[in-house]
Amino acid sequence: MKLDTGSRPFVEQHRSVEERNEAGEGPAYAKVAVYRYGQYAGKAIRPSIVIDGKDIARIQSGKYILLAVKPGKHVFASSDSQSQVELDLAPGTEYFIRIEIATGFWKGHGRIVLVMKEQGLAELKKMQPADRPMIKDDTLLYPGFQPAK
Repeated sequence: MKLDTGSRPFVEQHRSVEERNEAGEGPAYAKVAVYRYGQYAGKAIRPSIVIDGKDIARIQSGKYILLAVKPGKHVFASSDSQSQVELDLAPGTEYFIRIEIATGFWKGHGRIVLVMKEQGLAELKKMQPADRPMIKDDTLLYPGFQPAK
C-alpha cells in the first residue's frame, strides 16, 4: 500500500534518507513521524503538535505528518500538559510519536506516546497525510511529504 508522501512509499523514503545521511549528502536530520489513530470518538478534536514550545501543527483523526528535525535534544508535547517526550535525536534515525486522545473534564486533549519503530511503521500505513490548513509551521516538513488539500 502506498502512502501519499510524494512519489515514493514511506518505506522507500525511509531507506533513502538513511542512505543519504550515510553518504553525507544534504542536511543531516532525524525523521519524526507524528500520527493519530482514526477513531470516531474525539474526531472533532485536533490536538497540537508542539516541539520545544513551538506549535508546529494540529493533528486530525487518522492523519500523520512527517518532520525533519535537527539532531539534539528536543521536547515533544501536545495539549495534555502532563504528557511530553524528551528525545535526543540522532541524524538519520526515525522516531514515531502517536498522539492519543485522553478524556478531560469538558473536552479531550492530546497525549504524546513514543512508539517503537516496528509498531510505528505498521500503524502509519493506515493513516493519511495531514491537511495543509492544519500545518502552522512548514519549515520542519520532511522533504517530499505532501500534505492533503
